[in-house]
Amino acid sequence: MKKILLAVDATRPNKNALEFACYLGRLTKSKITGVFLENLEPKERPVLKQLHRMTSLDWSEEENGVAYNNSREQLIEKNIELFKESCIAREVNYHVHLDRGIPLAELVEETRFADILVTDAAISFHHQFTGIPSLFVREILKTAECPVIVAPERFEAINEVVFTYNGNPSSVFAIKQFTYLFPQFCNTKATIIHCCDSGEWHGTDKYKFKEWLKDHYTNLQFEVLQGDAGTKLFDSLFAKRNMFLVMGAYGRNTLSEFFIKNPADFLIKTVTQPIFITHL
Repeated sequence: MKKILLAVDATRPNKNALEFACYLGRLTKSKITGVFLENLEPKERPVLKQLHRMTSLDWSEEENGVAYNNSREQLIEKNIELFKESCIAREVNYHVHLDRGIPLAELVEETRFADILVTDAAISFHHQFTGIPSLFVREILKTAECPVIVAPERFEAINEVVFTYNGNPSSVFAIKQFTYLFPQFCNTKATIIHCCDSGEWHGTDKYKFKEWLKDHYTNLQFEVLQGDAGTKLFDSLFAKRNMFLVMGAYGRNTLSEFFIKNPADFLIKTVTQPIFITHL
């Protein structure tokens, strides 16, 4: 791996996402490209309006005066300098892209020519709260043309890589992509979690899968869960610390069949560990 993208709201950078991107950059000796996204779509701000002696809160299109624009430019320049200083302090090579336009379209185009994208779960360009992960992140997870890593709020170390496997091509594809991109984790404990009604993993796929995995990881562990896939998975993951979670097929039917409705959204909201997500 050579090129890591870091999605940055040009006016509100996320320090934790930068820290984790720098960790990955050092680990893989890759360059971090900070994609500073400046939203040029019409924005709105809350204003008080007086109507028949009553005051109400309404949304009005933001006024882009000279003073406002100058202040915004200065803020963005300052944030870019802080990004550069942070990379230099952590001995990570870096590059800066300042993308002005529609953030989603700009970032998707960037992912076409990158190895991975790192983002925080809350990055958003809406004036209203759209949840965790934000609507912007949910759209990126569906449309990105490279794997996406949702950075954790706090990070200490990676002592375990957890692969979720449901027997479908998308989950295997995600595991392969992670393995090819991060061979540095070859000696890290690797746990494959599979859930089925019987609680036993039958079939030749386990042995073929294990055979492939043994060529890439030295410390393998298989965990088979019985019962409701969503509940059992969450219980298992909540007990883990310092892990890297790998999932496939965000927003696709193959994932929903194995887990519960919008499982990745729930995991991103509740699991304070980095999550690697990709799809076929």
